[in-house]
Amino acid sequence: MNNFKDKKIVILGFGKEGLSTYEYIRKYEKEMPLVIMDNKYQDIKIEDKNVLVMDINYDDLKDYDLIFKSPGISFKGMDISSFKDKITSQLEYFLENKKGYVVGITGTKGKSTTSSLIYSIINNQGYKTFLLGNIGNPIFDVMDDIDEESYVVIEMSSHQLEYVTKSPDIAIILNLFEEHLDHYDSLDAYYKAKLNIAKFQGKDDYFLYSSDNEDLKSYKNFIQTESQKYDITFEKKDSSYAYILDNFIVVNDNKVFDLDNKINLKGRHNVKDIMFALTVASILNLEEDKTTKAICEFKPLPHRMELVGTFDGITFYNDSIATIPDATINAINSLDNIDTLILGGMDRKISYEYFIDFLKDSNINNFICLPDTGHYIYEQIKDIKKAYKVDKMEEAVKIAKKVTKKGCVCLLSPAASSYGFFKNFEERGNKYKELIERK
Repeated sequence: MNNFKDKKIVILGFGKEGLSTYEYIRKYEKEMPLVIMDNKYQDIKIEDKNVLVMDINYDDLKDYDLIFKSPGISFKGMDISSFKDKITSQLEYFLENKKGYVVGITGTKGKSTTSSLIYSIINNQGYKTFLLGNIGNPIFDVMDDIDEESYVVIEMSSHQLEYVTKSPDIAIILNLFEEHLDHYDSLDAYYKAKLNIAKFQGKDDYFLYSSDNEDLKSYKNFIQTESQKYDITFEKKDSSYAYILDNFIVVNDNKVFDLDNKINLKGRHNVKDIMFALTVASILNLEEDKTTKAICEFKPLPHRMELVGTFDGITFYNDSIATIPDATINAINSLDNIDTLILGGMDRKISYEYFIDFLKDSNINNFICLPDTGHYIYEQIKDIKKAYKVDKMEEAVKIAKKVTKKGCVCLLSPAASSYGFFKNFEERGNKYKELIERK
């Protein structure tokens, strides 16, 4: 906490992480003056005479020594040169003062599953393990419990990585797809924020990526580090450290996982997540039998191709996490017998043309289209496919129950963000599940 003494500090954004930052500082510095800025400042109720709560004023940020930025705050379109060097975060502070061994995971899709799987594998070996960041607890909530013997698995979003100047011991970038253009000035800026995860590594660190992903293949050269770089691919290449051969996942030329094993994770994209996890297990020299057991017992996280159940002969899946077209394509390719697809959400100005072509060529019979992106897709496919234009999830589920063939699948996989219609993808998925189970 010596880093904070006599500093003028502002907490920018007061959601879950902002509150955690406030509580952590107050744990050690009871009287330190603090400023909290939030667009919903009037809803913040803090009885602390040394705290000033106010609306966000970007022009004033240059007057502070430290700006603890919450991940949801965007500086899109702003000139931040007067205060950029003052921006910090829980992730930055932890990496600067870290204890234990840190595995960081990012990517446009698959972060939460891969982070949880790696956590489960390490924890299953009996080590003191933490799952933090974008999926778990805010880092400051447990920072004092972490010691040199700990393993810390952190899911890192682009928003958390945007201004960091440190990297984890193992940095994983699963993939890069077009997303979050509502937060960044360009796709290039979004990708480079992701790549910060490995940008500051040294020769004893590891950078795991996949050259199967075209955008990542071209952008990885942005990272000029001395770290050991491991390429995770489906087919063996000269660069491959992990690949598939004879229905086995091979890591460092050793067959370590039989794909005939019964696993709960469906789809080729989840096989890739397992390959990344097995590479981490190899680097850490974990016991192979315990690793295999942890993978086979791992269950999909909620809202990620989640089996809701079978009702009146129709099997319902909830894939509300699918906020981009590529994620929905993965879900469609992973499930058999899909008769109805519910899609649509917030328009973030990403391209849907290739996705529309994919839907036109698919075997899906019914498309139920929610605003805003679903309404656009509806106009493009209505003359070719049986499509329904709806405004609410209630109407979408009602139609799905009526038109989906018995013995077939209805899939919610929106290919768009939930914002503007729901608080987050969890709320959207929970609403879908509630409506399915309602008589």
